[in-house]
Amino acid sequence: MKKLSGGSIWFETPLSVSAFASAAGPKENDGPLSGKFDFAAEEPCIGEDSWEKSESSLITKTFGKAIEKARLAPSEVDFVFAGDLLNQCVGTVFGLRDFKVPFIGVYGACSTMAESLALASVFISSGLGQNAAAITSSHFCSAERQFRMPVNYGGQRTPTSQWTATAAGCAVVSPKAQPPYITGATFGTITDMGVKDSANMGAAMAGAAYETITAHLSAHGTHPRDYDLILTGDLGVVGSGILRDLLHKDGVDISNVHNDCGLLLYDLERQDVHAGGSGAGCSAAVLCADILPKLQCGELHRVLFVATGALMSAMTAQQGESIPGIAHAIEFTSKVTN
Repeated sequence: MKKLSGGSIWFETPLSVSAFASAAGPKENDGPLSGKFDFAAEEPCIGEDSWEKSESSLITKTFGKAIEKARLAPSEVDFVFAGDLLNQCVGTVFGLRDFKVPFIGVYGACSTMAESLALASVFISSGLGQNAAAITSSHFCSAERQFRMPVNYGGQRTPTSQWTATAAGCAVVSPKAQPPYITGATFGTITDMGVKDSANMGAAMAGAAYETITAHLSAHGTHPRDYDLILTGDLGVVGSGILRDLLHKDGVDISNVHNDCGLLLYDLERQDVHAGGSGAGCSAAVLCADILPKLQCGELHRVLFVATGALMSAMTAQQGESIPGIAHAIEFTSKVTN
């Protein structure tokens, strides 16, 4: 493991994502990735009597399936890095409490999956363990109740708003010689675009994505053409356009290789999600249901996964604060190269 410039790290010995699993709600499984999730709920409650318990159920099912695929008992998981959007990460806490695994709670808003993966990779690369899991979730109804209005209030959504995904993803990082590989990571810096509209998350987070992508490319000596895919999550329509414009001003064109998890999870024309998807579980589920399988089989060869988060709370929004953004990056490959 080698520290590069800024917050970038290069893993001299690549790590493996030894197993991964995903879960989704009914709306998410009705989108373009239908049938790719390990678990798909038939109704949003997932058999529970509260939205928060429903989100915990996503965590329980996703973690359980991931370690089953890895052929690991919970006692063989050295560390779990996990978080969600709820206060004190209660969705994750109650979803993992019965597994009795060493738990490190992480909060990066919608950037949490990349942050968790980066931390898991650092721990395993340093020799502190053999298996570390990264897990992230979100639920549309629990997030709406905390950050906006309960769903039954029937509030009007603006055109720039994004749909919080009912979804979760889990990836197990191990020092094994099998694809997908993790070869590098970049921890981002807090970036404030001055956006105060909590219904325009894409604009708030675009600057952070720009800073992290620029830092990662510079530190690792790479160019957008070196990647099959630069995948952000979740900027949606608005934020993706701003990101491409910011990079274009530097003479960097990612338009041929860029996509966004918030645009991959839903059919924008058919599913009425306005500017796209969001939520910590959005990028986690897209990564684990679609991207990692494609890296595993060699359909994709090199991917830069850049999860973005809006570092706000309901209280700071009510106080008129701007919405700072953060983005963390993970570089994946399908084979080890010198």
